[in-house]
Amino acid sequence: MAAESMSVVGDRSSKTTGNKRSLPDLDETDQNLKVARKEEGENNGKLSESDCSLHLEQPGPTSPGDEYEEDTSDEEDIRNTVGNIPMEWYKDYPHIGYDLDGKKIYKPIRNKDELDEFLDKMENPDYWRTIPDKMTGTEIRLTDEQIDLIHRIQKGQFGDAKFNPHEPSIDFFTHETMIHPVTNHPAHKRSFIPSLIEKEKVSKLVNAIKMGWIKPRKPRDDTPQYYDLWAKEDPNAILGRHKMHIPAPKLKLPGHEESYNPPPEYLLTEEERLAWEQQEPEERKLSFLPQKFTSLRAVPAFSRFIHERFERCLDLYLCPRQRKMRVNVDPEDLIPKLPKPKDLQPFPTTQALVYTGHTNLVRCISVSPSGQWLASGSDDSTIRFWEVCTGRCLRTIEVEGVVRSIAWNPNPVQCLVALTVEQSVIIVNPCLGDKLLYNATDQIIASFEKPEEEPAQPVEWTAADGDAFDKGYRLIIKHNKLVKQVTWHGKGDYLATVVPDNGNAQVLIHQLSKRQSQNPFRKNKGMVQCVLFHPIRPFFFVATQRYIRIYNLLKQELTKKLMTNCKWVSSMAVHPGGDNVICGSYDSRLAWFDLDLSTKPYKMLRHHKKALRGVAFHKHYPLFASASDDGTVIVCHGMVYSDLLQNPLIVPVKLLRGHEITRDLGVLDVTFHPTQPWLFSSGADSTIRLFT
Repeated sequence: MAAESMSVVGDRSSKTTGNKRSLPDLDETDQNLKVARKEEGENNGKLSESDCSLHLEQPGPTSPGDEYEEDTSDEEDIRNTVGNIPMEWYKDYPHIGYDLDGKKIYKPIRNKDELDEFLDKMENPDYWRTIPDKMTGTEIRLTDEQIDLIHRIQKGQFGDAKFNPHEPSIDFFTHETMIHPVTNHPAHKRSFIPSLIEKEKVSKLVNAIKMGWIKPRKPRDDTPQYYDLWAKEDPNAILGRHKMHIPAPKLKLPGHEESYNPPPEYLLTEEERLAWEQQEPEERKLSFLPQKFTSLRAVPAFSRFIHERFERCLDLYLCPRQRKMRVNVDPEDLIPKLPKPKDLQPFPTTQALVYTGHTNLVRCISVSPSGQWLASGSDDSTIRFWEVCTGRCLRTIEVEGVVRSIAWNPNPVQCLVALTVEQSVIIVNPCLGDKLLYNATDQIIASFEKPEEEPAQPVEWTAADGDAFDKGYRLIIKHNKLVKQVTWHGKGDYLATVVPDNGNAQVLIHQLSKRQSQNPFRKNKGMVQCVLFHPIRPFFFVATQRYIRIYNLLKQELTKKLMTNCKWVSSMAVHPGGDNVICGSYDSRLAWFDLDLSTKPYKMLRHHKKALRGVAFHKHYPLFASASDDGTVIVCHGMVYSDLLQNPLIVPVKLLRGHEITRDLGVLDVTFHPTQPWLFSSGADSTIRLFT
């Protein structure tokens, strides 16, 4: 017990001395110890005098001091108590933290700028060893020991200069057999039995050497080997010797003018000599004057010999030469491989009939669905009906103006023709062919009953009577402005008209059975040139000057907008399949659109030299034609495949001539026969021609 208490006191005293604790602290501690001992003595009843006397041996009194003054702890910098935080947080404050008493540590009044820094660098000899302290904002001068430590760490040495990294190692396991070895395991059985795996490997290697699969290494031959660097290269080859060696161009061989005795025609006359002297050196054909000498011995030394040799050397040395690889392409290979026209027959090739009778240019033609009759409209204010096979004019109807467009009703049950005259669309019954058919048509028109409440309409419908009825007129649809075009729907009940100068009512659709008209568009974008109904689907094509818009009539929305890449669209035709469109333009282009492929032209044909006036597709044969002001009709083979991956095949097959150019106008309209590979064309020379 005594020993225990002594050790406690001794430990206390040593700690107290080390930390220079103040006297009141010691007294308080001793009092506590005495109380503890007293309680223990009372409990045991054996507390001795000597135990108590040990507590009186206190060290001498020490002056009271601050215990943190000499604290060498590296855990925390006690000058600034903010802890391990980014000091940037204090950049907007005048202080930098708090000391131990909770007072603010203020930043230096004036921060150093670059000029102060420079002056300090020049004048302060300890500048290189002064570093700023971020925690307190002051500057610290490093001691020699600290600099030495930094240098040692930079060199990768140990921080402690007294540490010896090369101390002699202690050999724990010796080679000598000791009486008490560190490990005394008995030797393993595998250490003295031959290995079966090694035996197997060795036998495999021996077998491979016997079979010749593994060849022993040849002894190395150290004798130096010499070889010819250029032996295997052909010096005459293009890439021989140097990879891109280009031989220098050879000088022109001397001719007769350089002879010492040239023929007389090579010698210059006095005028030629004067002219030669007045020319610039670069412009002269010859760089010297031809001279005549009696013999070779009389020829003096050439004065410009060294100059010429020097120029030649400069040419060889400085003039860049490059090898141009010529591409040898057969021009025939660049032309696309197209089938021969004779393999693409039938198509119209020869002029069979000329229909004459009109006295002015024939603007429009249309063929009946049966292919037996042809209707034509002209500027001579007449429409004529022709028999196709004979060329006879069966009927002539006089109208009150220029016929700009004519269209035969595609429904074979009805015998009707629609035509545009000035501001009206006239529905005519030509009374040709089957009498039962055209009488039934008249009965259908006559059976119309007016509704009780007539809706407001943009046009005026009137039924023909009297002389007009005898002429063949059946219905007259009066518009506000000039009507440019009329076209029928495939079923034959609806027809569309184009009225160019009519604001937002440029396109009107009329229903024949109900005698009603409507404007399908609230607003027209651009000047409408022509319109067409889709042959199968409920689509409506509207061609303006530069675009073709396709509208869905059921959904009443724009489906597609085709960019024609033309300046002014003149005409348009839809393929019977409905997936391809061609349009002609006044800038002599024909654009073919594949509607499944793109909104831009699949092919742009520029075969005509002047404006295109009309384009047409054949209903059954893969043919289309274009008529132009250059007086020609070009027939092309346009095969559309049912395989969607195969592009349409477009081949021009025939150039048809015959129409004469009148008043700078050539062929004005073109259309195909509905069943035969025949073509009708109308021209400014007042004729209609049939090509078969």
